[in-house]
Amino acid sequence: MQSAVAAFSSSSSAAATVSSFPSNYRNLHVLHPTASHFAAPIPNRSPWDCGSRSFSPLLPSWSTRTTKEAFPLTTTTTTITTSIKTKAAATSVSESYPDNPDSSEGDYFARTLQLVALFALWYFFNIYFNIYIKQVLKVYPFPITLTIVQLVVGTVLILFMWAGDLYKKPKVSSSQLVAILPLALVHTLGNLFTIVSLGLVSVSFTHTIKATEPFFSVVLSALFLGELPTVWVLTSLVPIVGGVALASLTEASFNWAGFWSAMASNLANQSRNVLSKRIMVNKEETLDNINLFSVITIMSLCLSTPVMLFTEGIKFTPSYLQSAGLNLREIYVRSLLAGLCFHAYQQVAYLILARVSPVTHSVGNCVKRVVVIVSSVLFFRTPVSPINSVGTGVALVGVFLYSRVKKMKPKSE
Repeated sequence: MQSAVAAFSSSSSAAATVSSFPSNYRNLHVLHPTASHFAAPIPNRSPWDCGSRSFSPLLPSWSTRTTKEAFPLTTTTTTITTSIKTKAAATSVSESYPDNPDSSEGDYFARTLQLVALFALWYFFNIYFNIYIKQVLKVYPFPITLTIVQLVVGTVLILFMWAGDLYKKPKVSSSQLVAILPLALVHTLGNLFTIVSLGLVSVSFTHTIKATEPFFSVVLSALFLGELPTVWVLTSLVPIVGGVALASLTEASFNWAGFWSAMASNLANQSRNVLSKRIMVNKEETLDNINLFSVITIMSLCLSTPVMLFTEGIKFTPSYLQSAGLNLREIYVRSLLAGLCFHAYQQVAYLILARVSPVTHSVGNCVKRVVVIVSSVLFFRTPVSPINSVGTGVALVGVFLYSRVKKMKPKSE
């Protein structure tokens, strides 16, 4: 309503101003055609711009024919009024999207429904990734090979997405590849250590340990970015660390290799975030989140393949699996589904991040971890003691508090 009132008042004042101009000044709009000048958006306004109308000094008459003679005054006034109304309406719509639900209840409901569906898919793919990868690891303890399988599946999907114009293929320069290389390295290590931990301890315990990611984020940001945490952030870390320690005391599947693998995964993942802030600083050369993740996936495949050949060899062939007495169909199908789910939940996470604030995304990630822990406990019938449950709950509450206080700014002195 305020935009509409502004439009009417602006149009009335504009018409009155034009009407009050002397005849020898009314040729101003001959130099600036009204329809294109007022209706077209002005991307970069200068200090000389006045509201939604560009301000130009009045110029003396350059012709004996006035605007009134060249164009009827009523036509000029009507064009100005219509153009200003169109501009005001467009501005009102742009300002109301997507944060103001009052602009269009139907559009707001559709966007909300779409966001809920994306969160559901994010949780769904994450749950089934953990289930399928754990099932394979129980009978096939080769984490590097399974990491390669995930990256191969992701690379195939990415190339198909680019080739089919489902997403615009980026133009990556050599300088960008050099900048992305450290990100790809720590991304590979993060995925590898996560799978190692999933193979050694229960899914629920791995994700309980991974709840300490905020601790590594705070430490690394302070060391390498100079971002000192607030008192509230430090306070939220206490239940995170204490809860994980309490859960570890009574964890039935606890072993140090699985524990430190999950911790190494946290360190690698948070190092990736810190590196992305330090390296990808030139906004003109940065990629969007989906293409950046796609390039990192392909580079990770190139980095980890030699490591697999050197450490585990080629042990995913049908002959090897059959000689080991494994069900060929189950291993292949579940490994493929795990790779699909892994890549899908990563892509959906970026789609959600493009629609919500980082704080909302962090809260959603906290809820996702709760859903994964509960679903894995139920699916694998993992024995959970009361102390273990309390420790896990305390750690997750700490993660939730961290996500809420992370954006709180300290009061200026």
